[in-house]
Amino acid sequence: MNGKLGAASIIVIGLMLSACDASKQESKQPDQQQAPTSVFKTDQADVLPYLNIQEQQAKIALPFCETKNCIDLSIQTVHTEDAWLNDWIAKSQSKVIQDQIGLKQDMSLQQAVNAYVKKSDAWQAEFAKNKPYELSMYTRIAYQRNQYVLMQLGVDTTQEEVKVKERYYFFVADRKKQKAVTLLDILEPQQQTAMNGIVQQAYQKWLKQQKAEARQKAPKKLYWGQADWFFDQEGIGLHYRTHEIVEDGAQLDIYLTKEQTKQILKADAYQHMF
Repeated sequence: MNGKLGAASIIVIGLMLSACDASKQESKQPDQQQAPTSVFKTDQADVLPYLNIQEQQAKIALPFCETKNCIDLSIQTVHTEDAWLNDWIAKSQSKVIQDQIGLKQDMSLQQAVNAYVKKSDAWQAEFAKNKPYELSMYTRIAYQRNQYVLMQLGVDTTQEEVKVKERYYFFVADRKKQKAVTLLDILEPQQQTAMNGIVQQAYQKWLKQQKAEARQKAPKKLYWGQADWFFDQEGIGLHYRTHEIVEDGAQLDIYLTKEQTKQILKADAYQHMF
C-alpha cells in the first residue's frame, strides 16, 4: 500500500478522500413491496439503497446531575436510510464504550452507557476529589465499495486522571448479507499461512522498535484473526491500538499491497471490495 502512515487518523483521511459511493447506481424506479427485514427492492436485489448519511448526536439517556461535577459523555453518530446498518453502528459503538472499562458483553448502546456511568460513579465514590469520567466519541463512514462499508470510531477519554486522545477502532459491514465482517470471513482458507507470514514479519519489525521492557512482555507471535482491519482502493490493512499488543507498546498498522490483498482474499470478496 502506498505511503506507509504512522497514525490511524491519517489513514482515515486517505480513506475518506478516496471514498467511492457505489450508491450512485441507485435505482430510479418506484419502491415495490419487500420483505419486512430486507433493505433491498424486490426487482433490484443487487442494488443497494442510497445511505443518505446524516451526522447527529446519539439518542442516549444520561442520569440527572445536580452538581457541577458531572460525567461528560457525548457520542456523535451517523444515521442512514439502512435500518440494519444503523443497528450495526450502535452495536459497534457499544463495543467501543465497553472496551474503555474492560467489558465485552452483548449490550445495547444505552446499556453500555449505563455501565460506563456506573463505573464513573464508583470511581467518584472512592474519594471526594475524584473527577468523573469523560468520553467523547465520533463516528465516520470512512469508505464504501458496493455492499462493503468501513466505519471508523474514535474516542477521547479521561478516566481516573488518565487522558487518552484519538483512540481509533475500525469495523467492516456487509450490507447485502447484513453482517459484520471479520478478516477471517473473507480470507481464502488456503492463504492463511501466507497472511500469517505477512503479519509476523511486520510484527517482528515493530518489536525491534519498542522499548526493552515492552519487548520482553510482548507475545512472540501476533494474533490477527479478530484484529481491527480496514480497506481502501489500494488494499487491506490491520490496526492495533497503542497498548493493545502490550503495555507501553506503540500503535501498529500493517498494510498489504493490492497484489497481496488479491492473493489472500476470496475471489468474490475481492471482486466486490476492489
